[in-house]
This record gives sequence, C-alpha cells and structure tokens, in this order.
Amino acid sequence: MPTTVRPVFETLRHSPARLVRSSLLDADLHAAMWHRQDLGNTVYHHPGHHTLSFYLDGGFDICRRNQPDLRGAPGKFCILPAQHESDWLVGGESRFLHLYFSQTLFDEFAIHLFDCEPRGRELLERTYIDDPYMAQLCRQLITLDWTVQDGMLSAHAIAHETLAHLMLTQTGRLRHVAVKGGLASQQRRRVLELIEAELDGPLTVAALATELGLSQYHFARMFKTSLGVAPHTWICRRRLLRARTALSASNLSLADIAAACGFSSASHLANRFRSAHGVTAGQYRHWAKGG
Repeated sequence: MPTTVRPVFETLRHSPARLVRSSLLDADLHAAMWHRQDLGNTVYHHPGHHTLSFYLDGGFDICRRNQPDLRGAPGKFCILPAQHESDWLVGGESRFLHLYFSQTLFDEFAIHLFDCEPRGRELLERTYIDDPYMAQLCRQLITLDWTVQDGMLSAHAIAHETLAHLMLTQTGRLRHVAVKGGLASQQRRRVLELIEAELDGPLTVAALATELGLSQYHFARMFKTSLGVAPHTWICRRRLLRARTALSASNLSLADIAAACGFSSASHLANRFRSAHGVTAGQYRHWAKGG
C-alpha cells in the first residue's frame, strides 16, 4: 500500500469501489486497478496530483454531472489535472486503471520533453477520449505482476512511456499567466547543461550559483521555483538516471558506475538506488538485460 497520500486514491478507497491491486512504482508514480458496481456519486476537489484514468470494462453508466450525455466505455480515457474539480454520477459495473503522478514528475517531463519552464505548461483536462497507443500501453501494464521485482520494474518503464506520450499529446501552454520568479530560460538551460556535464564530479550548489553569478541562497530558491525541487534533489535524480542507463547498457562494476555517476562509493550508490527504486542495482541490471 502506498505511503504517499493520493487524494483521488483515498476518495475511492473510502467509497464502495473495490481496490483490485495497487503499486507505488516510485515516490512520484502510483498505479491502481479498481472494480466498481454501485450507484452513487464521487467528487474530486483539487487533489494536488494528476490522474490518468483508463476504462477496462463497463463505464456505460458513468458520467460527469455537468456532462450527462457523455458516457464512459471500455478503452476510454479521462485526464484529471491536479487542480481540477469534478462530480461523477456512477452507475453500473466498471473496471478501471488509474495512474497517479505528482507535479514534480510532470515538471521533469516538461523540462526534458519541451525544454521549457514547467510552470508555463499545463495538463489538459479531458473526459472520455480515445488514444489507441496509450490504450495499448495500459493494457500491457495490467498484464504485469506488480508484486514481483521484474513486474514492478516493467510496470515503471511502461507507465513512464505512457506519461511521456500523455505529455506530448495532452499538454499545452498556459496562456494569460505570467510566470514570475525562478530562473530565466537561459539560466535554466545553462545550469542543467552544467549538471549533466559534471555529474561524475563533486557538484555543489555553491559552484552552480557562482556559474550564474548568484548567491547560494538566491540560486537555490530560484532553482526550486523553476524546477520544483531543490538542486541537490535534482542532481541525485540525474545521477540515478545515469546509473540506470549504465546498468542496462554496460557490464561495468558497481564501483565504476558509482564513480562515473558522482557517488562516493558503490555502497553509496547501492543505498540510494534501493531507496529510490525499491530494488537493488543488481536486480535492476538483471531485469534491464532481460535476465
């Protein structure tokens, strides 16, 4: 059961809906399958996280109160952004998959897919849309056993592919909203390039701040405003991503990978890796190489 609070998940957990299975794929991404066969209504009010909903079966008697003629069906998607409000009239039987993901994960996708200030981009709210490619990914996701390491790692990879497609097809620029504070686009690009170039070295907030001609305090505050996380958190995530790539694409020892990714030792990498991904580096390598 996830330890991170997901209000949409909690709302359903306290409704007549039955949780079929659930997995916290990482701190920012949670998958859940539900079965519902009751009458009633469900209200979501600014949940604070994003939700992708995919109908597996049923849904013909489910609609939003303000859209009574628009009904669900197998293969349909709903996209519920973090700040949305919705009131659902629920009838009949249905099975559905939910992917809950944080604003932090949204911001990371926005930066890497669009090279943009994430505060200037929004997830579009959609009700009962079709997307064959995303449906294929979701159907593949539900065939996996999320309780075993290989299944969880595969689910994580497929869920990330799903969200990347979602970002590319169902996001837009926020208009009439002035993005204030934070790093300028040139500053953001420069500091991210520097981080990538120096991941194997002793990166410090002081060095990054100096590169931009800012005080450490001002830089750290502006960085978090623009990217949603503190500089050291961003750096650790990028180091772990580089480590995952090395584990899947090379036969380097854990000590060599640790050195190439800026970790102080193999044990430092091993501890951070297990904490972030729930599996050991060796288990991840075995899965990534199809072992």
